[in-house]
Amino acid sequence: MAEEKKQNPNRAFHVEYDLDAKWDECLDLTVRRSCYSSLAGAVTGLLFFRSPVTRWASVAFGAGIGIGSAYTECSQKFGGSFTKWTPPSKVPSTPASQGED
Repeated sequence: MAEEKKQNPNRAFHVEYDLDAKWDECLDLTVRRSCYSSLAGAVTGLLFFRSPVTRWASVAFGAGIGIGSAYTECSQKFGGSFTKWTPPSKVPSTPASQGED
C-alpha cells in the first residue's frame, strides 16, 4: 500500500516530453478560448452594434483574440516562447585614434 503512494522520480522527465498530453491540452485550450471569446464578441456585438456585418466582425475579432492567446500559451508549453530570447549583447565600440598607426 505504501509503495503505491510513492511517486516515480522519472515521472517529471516523462511528463516534460509527453507530446500527446501537451497536444491534448493545447487543443482543449484553443477550443475553450476561441468559443468563450467568440461568445463574448457576440454579446458585445449584440449590445453595441446594429449592423449584422459589424456584429459578425465583433465575433471574428473575439475568436481571433482567443486563438491568439491560446497559441501564445501553447508555444510557451512547447518551449518556443519569444520571451526566452535574449537581446544581442552590445559590443562597446571605441574608435581607434588616427595617430596610432
